[in-house]
This record gives sequence, C-alpha cells and structure tokens, in this order.
Amino acid sequence: MSDFVNALMLGAGYNAALVGIGAALLGFAAGAAGTFLFLRKRALVSDAVAHATLPGVGIAFIVMVLLGGDGRNLIGLLAGSMLTAWIGLLLVEWMARGTRLAEDAAIGAVLSVFFGAGIVLLTVIQTMSQGRQAGLESFLLGSTAGMLFQDAVVIAIGGTLAVLATYLMRRPMTLVAFDAEYAAASGLNVRRIDLMMMGLVMAVTVIGLKLVGLILIVAMLIIPSVTARFWTERSDRVIWSAGVIGAVSGYVGAAISASAPAMPTGPIIVLVCAALFLASLFFAPARGVAAAVIRHYRFQKRVHWRQGLLAVARGEPIHDPMTLRVLRNQGLLRADGVATDSGRAQAAKIARDEKRWDVAREVHQDAGLTGRYDGLTPIEDVFTRDEIAEFDRIIGGPVAAAGQGAV
Repeated sequence: MSDFVNALMLGAGYNAALVGIGAALLGFAAGAAGTFLFLRKRALVSDAVAHATLPGVGIAFIVMVLLGGDGRNLIGLLAGSMLTAWIGLLLVEWMARGTRLAEDAAIGAVLSVFFGAGIVLLTVIQTMSQGRQAGLESFLLGSTAGMLFQDAVVIAIGGTLAVLATYLMRRPMTLVAFDAEYAAASGLNVRRIDLMMMGLVMAVTVIGLKLVGLILIVAMLIIPSVTARFWTERSDRVIWSAGVIGAVSGYVGAAISASAPAMPTGPIIVLVCAALFLASLFFAPARGVAAAVIRHYRFQKRVHWRQGLLAVARGEPIHDPMTLRVLRNQGLLRADGVATDSGRAQAAKIARDEKRWDVAREVHQDAGLTGRYDGLTPIEDVFTRDEIAEFDRIIGGPVAAAGQGAV
C-alpha cells in the first residue's frame, strides 16, 4: 500500500512519474475525444482505427531496419502506425459514403483485413535477426517495462497536444455530433469535421499504442464517455467529465503498475476505468441503477398512498400489505385499520380531486392540460385556484379540507 501511495505522489522514480503524467494526459485526451464519437454514435470507428495501426508498426520497423536503424524508434513506429490508421480511416469513410455497405460492415472489413495484415507482418519480423528482440508485441496490449525516457516524453507531449486540439475543436465537433443536419445548414462542412473528429481519435490511438496497446485503447476512448453520461445531461460537461475520468484512470492505473512492477500498465488502466464505470452504473444520482430503484420504490409508495386513500374514501377494506404500511407510517391509518382524522381528511380531498378532474375534462378540451392527469399529479399543479373554485361550484356540496400532498 505504501508503494502505491508513493507512486501516486510521484515518488516511484522519475521515469515512473513521467509515465503517470503521460498516462493521465493520454486518458484525458482519449476520454474527451472519444466522447464525440460516442455522441455521434460511431464508437466502432475507434476500433477500426486502432486495429489499422498494427500493419503500420510492422512496416515502419522493417523500413527503419532496411535504412540501417534498429527499428525500435518510437517516433518512427508511431509515424508508421499513423499512416496506416489514416488509410484505414479513409477506407471506412469511402466505403460508407461511396458504396452500399453500411458503416458497421465497412468498419468490420477494414478492422479484420488490417489486423490480419499486421499479424502477418509481425510474424515476418520475428524471422528477422533484429526482430527477435523488437518487442513489437507490446503494441497489442501496451507495456511500460521497456519504455525509455524519450518514449515517455513523446507520450506526454502527444497527450498534451491532443488535449489542446480537443479544446480548440470542441464546438464544431459537438454540433456535428448532436445534429449533423443543423450543422450543415449552419454552413459547417460536416464531412471535414467528421474527418477531424476521427483524425483526433486516430492521434490519441497512435499516442496510446505503447502505453495501453491497440486492443485496449478502444476501451479508453469509449468507457470514460459512457461513464460520464451517467452523471450529466449537458454535452460540454460530458466531454470534460469523460476527460477527467480518463485522466484519473490513466494516472491511478499507472501508479498501481509502478507499485507492482509485474502488473501490466495497459490492462490495469482499463480495469480502473471499468471500475469507475461500474460505480457510476450503480450509484450515479440521476441515471444509476440504485437511483432508478429508489425512484421506482417512491413511485410505488405514491401509488399505494393514493389507492389506499381512495379505498378509505369509499369505505372499502384495505388488504394490501404495502398500502397498509404506507398509510400507517404516515399516521393516516391506525394499527387496527381504522382511518385517523388526518387520513379521513386526505381521503376526502383525494376523492374530491377525482371529481374535479372529471369536471376539468368536460370544461377544458385542451389535452395539454387534462392529458397531464396521471392520478398522482396534484390538481393544484395544473390549474389555478380560481379554476379549481369553479370546478367546486359545478360539483357542489361541501369542500373537503386540504390534506397533505403525495408522498
């Protein structure tokens, strides 16, 4: 535990601290950039882009070896992966727009072909004398074990630039993600912005290859945005919340990996991100499972409260255990099942409100008003006091004392 706290405080060594900072920047960029694809309902594009990087890694290694290098220069490998990722991206875009193939079919074709080509190239590289110790398989799942200082600097700088690009392009990309037709009517070039959006995702993917790997970078692009969606309805907050979630996942995952060197960094980062997703899924205040269960229980209580009071007003016996419990807990029913004074008053009001709504439907033909009646909405929330007084005049008879509102 002390090693983990030490790593969190950037005390696990200079290189580990740089990896942690780079992972946080990469996580922020991946979360924020991936949000645009998530909102655009094109999350699978990130999968195609990630798998399209693999042949570029192999080609770049072979080219650098043929030019006399050792083939393991990170900038050269990332440049090669960016080239094939961009080609794959353009192929997906062309097939989706220029052929009858659906976008998911185009993504599946590009993903499988490019990944297959990359595996073949990695197999060929293993037969080369320089390729046996190349360590290119780390680009599949990520690895920081053999990361050099220069590699960590490249990731940190790349993550910073990706965050800056996300900030600068956030407005047009948000508009296209939510309403492409309105964006086009506003004079924006939707195709160009789509390519910018996917290009940003491609850049984040390429930067994260060494740290997270091409298989797991997809999770960093999608899970933070899905997690953030549980906490807010506003698009700008979703974007930056996803960035923060990605940054926390990257930083904490890198700290765990640094405190336990045998643990792979990429998978740990994704597991931390998944843990935040599960916590949000269950405990987010507005959209979480726990909140939904609580809302459902409260709705049930309101329904039983109303039905119980209607039974009291009609002089009918109440047998449902939950109805009895709700009314007793509110002091509307005694232990022997007899209504209290407060219970009778509220029952009389509920019964009269039913008559008021009947009159309201006859007086008002506006479905926007009378259509709001669900049996639980207080009539005072829909009509004014003068209107309710007019309903009472039509109904006639004594007006019951006002009781408490619904639970």
